Amino acid sequence: MFDHLISKAQLGRFYSHLKSLGFEEIRPYAKGTTSLIFGARLDEKNVIIKLQRPDSPRQNFAREAEIVRTIEPFGITPPLIAYGVFEGLEYLIREFAEGEIIFYAELEKRHLFEIVEKTTLLDRLGLDHGQIQGGKHIIVGERVYLIDFEKANWRKPKNLTSAMAMIFLNDNYISRRVRAKFGITPDFLKGMREELRTYKKTGKLSGLLSLLSRL
Repeated sequence: MFDHLISKAQLGRFYSHLKSLGFEEIRPYAKGTTSLIFGARLDEKNVIIKLQRPDSPRQNFAREAEIVRTIEPFGITPPLIAYGVFEGLEYLIREFAEGEIIFYAELEKRHLFEIVEKTTLLDRLGLDHGQIQGGKHIIVGERVYLIDFEKANWRKPKNLTSAMAMIFLNDNYISRRVRAKFGITPDFLKGMREELRTYKKTGKLSGLLSLLSRL
């Protein structure tokens, strides 16, 4: 999977480095635009390892690790396990978020409330994720997690409004499934737009929560 992106020799050395730290069952998992992603086990826990791609000049895992440590107490994202540098390449290790990305997940009402809770928490903290509307960074399982804070920043946040637009208001695969499952009406969508405007102006969530409770 990674043969054209990292040499077998360097990959072997990285695996040996991880094993020396106690990681087992290391395997390729996915690749991103700036990272190579591996799955592994540590003390009976599943973990994800992000290694900076050798062809990527961007080094921002240190900042991402700092962000994850800051929001970790709030349960928004899985706990950080380690940050390090291997042969000039940054890597970040966190617990695996069990579940499916929202694009594929079967959303239940409780998931919607948890998405509201966690995106609002980010808004209150003043941290904008920056990629919520892509649909790849909300994991839905027994719990809901937001992942990959590589492009997050301390700027005017729009996490809740981005999530609600993706799930309800925009025309996409996720919103179409949600509208069909919950029988979303035009009146509901009108109410959602009004409550999001209220939230942006006042920060009040009561109307939005009341609207969702009627689903």
